[in-house]
Amino acid sequence: MLDINEVKEILPHRYPFLLVDRILEFEEGERVVGLKNVTTNEEFFNGHYPGHPVMPGVLIIEAMAQVGGFVMLDNKDSEEEQVPYFAGIDKARFRKPVIPGDQLIIEAEVLKLRGRIGKVSTKALVDDEIVAEARLMFAIQGK
Repeated sequence: MLDINEVKEILPHRYPFLLVDRILEFEEGERVVGLKNVTTNEEFFNGHYPGHPVMPGVLIIEAMAQVGGFVMLDNKDSEEEQVPYFAGIDKARFRKPVIPGDQLIIEAEVLKLRGRIGKVSTKALVDDEIVAEARLMFAIQGK
């Protein structure tokens, strides 16, 4: 398990756009499980939607991409610092709204990794129920 400080050593994102609070499980090159605590004080809830706060779908996808990008990195075999760039999305589906107080558990499993291009299957869950899923593609580049 990795805490927020360890996550920040690997992912390049920072507040307000770091959407992973913790890595719960990690199988290098295979699978990762991350956690995002959805709190009422997040800025986007002020406008999405007033009186009925719902986490925007694009931010759920971004959280899934950050967790997916985490499993795509292979820094131990490279001298250069690597950054996973989001390159594509397929089969995105949203099944249930994510609201303040939810704990978003994000699972990403590697489907393909060839050179600097990778694809992961991701799903986001709240209370063991799938709220979103997508297949995401990445291009890994040096900084």
